[in-house]
Amino acid sequence: MAKSEGGIGEMVKTIVYALLIAGLFRTLLFQPFWIPSESMKSTLLVGDFVYVNKMAYGYSRYSCPLGLCPVSGRLFFTEPERGDVIVFRHPANDNDMVKRLIGLPGDKIQMKDGLLYINGAVAPQIADGVFEEVMEPQGPMKKLPGCENEVVGDGAICQKSRSIETLPNGAAHAVLNIRNSPTDNTAVFTVPEGKYFFMGDNRDNSADSRISIELNGVGFVPADNLIGRAERVIFSSAGSSMLSVWAWRSDRFFKAVE
Repeated sequence: MAKSEGGIGEMVKTIVYALLIAGLFRTLLFQPFWIPSESMKSTLLVGDFVYVNKMAYGYSRYSCPLGLCPVSGRLFFTEPERGDVIVFRHPANDNDMVKRLIGLPGDKIQMKDGLLYINGAVAPQIADGVFEEVMEPQGPMKKLPGCENEVVGDGAICQKSRSIETLPNGAAHAVLNIRNSPTDNTAVFTVPEGKYFFMGDNRDNSADSRISIELNGVGFVPADNLIGRAERVIFSSAGSSMLSVWAWRSDRFFKAVE
């Protein structure tokens, strides 16, 4: 009997250790992030659960394990690259956000007629067909998608023009167009030292660095606010709950974020 109790005790101890190791692994190395909005379509969809590599750029006060990092600044900082899809804390309200890194410190960023200019040179776009989805409430927030082919009724196909944009370092990604919007033409933004400029891939439906914090945008994002690089979709559901098995997008499971 004592042997049996000892065996159960060892099993419980093993489970506890495993949970502690898993928790430490999550704290140190990665965290999952749920995509709540359509600002990064078609790269990321509402209901994607994304693996975020917290070690990609070193630790900040937002990603530091066990609170060991300084109040400001980062440990082992590695400069992110243009085109990285990054989870960061909003500079004003500390909400987690995910956008694509467009501008590095010192860069001059401008939008003209829907095209991105970095340091005076255009980031070329090549037409890549149409992104289609059903007009229906999406995710737990049940927001309707924006469509280029408005007005679209419930259950009809919502369309957005898709192009492949290439950044100066050769990183290429898809961007979507819905309409001519105020953020298609901007002033020149000069990215301050120690800060970064982010944009959503769904260009006409993204409150990003093109919009100031005072106007409910993101503005420039301090390096200390970077949490990590989004690297892979580990799970995806088009439903309002993970339990909605019929709404799972199995074709997106373990899909790399590009």
